Amino acid sequence: MPTWLLARHGRTEWNVEGRRQGRLDSPLTPDGHRDAERIATLAAGRAVDRVLSSPLGRAHATAVIVGDRIGVGVTMLDDLAELDHGDLSGLTDAEIETRFPGVLAQRTRDKYRWRFPGGESYADAAGRAAQAIEQIGDRSRRPLVVAHEMIARMLMMHLLRLEPAAALEWRLPHGELVELDVARGSAHGPLEGA
Repeated sequence: MPTWLLARHGRTEWNVEGRRQGRLDSPLTPDGHRDAERIATLAAGRAVDRVLSSPLGRAHATAVIVGDRIGVGVTMLDDLAELDHGDLSGLTDAEIETRFPGVLAQRTRDKYRWRFPGGESYADAAGRAAQAIEQIGDRSRRPLVVAHEMIARMLMMHLLRLEPAAALEWRLPHGELVELDVARGSAHGPLEGA
């Protein structure tokens, strides 16, 4: 079974503003570029045989920085895109509460199955994550995936055979790299420099 390395894209302008990006995009900040450089430093010397990225700009920009540094090309995979936040995309929590009163409280009742209005649920995205794993696993022994925190939770759920509730508790900070030992069903990280 392969070992996977998993990273979240570098910080963006909307991350700083507290806006939900989902399938929308905002550019990496200077700190976001430093996050990407840190991921590249952590990945160096770890025998990465493939770098895969979400097609969204923030993840792809991060992956290109990483791939250039470690000498591995980047492959975009549509199934690694972030959960679609639908009508809540681009909004802060305060704006969501004003425009869609009570919707965030509804979300806390069943976070896995709750669907963003006009978008996806974690349960919807779990199917995409499984497809991505199948596509990646067939061609790689040590992939590095640069994606987004929400879809990364679904990747981790499948790869480590976690219950949805356990996967949803997991956090992937910007600029960190996590190693998933698929055979043992365990995660190690954030990793330190090689």
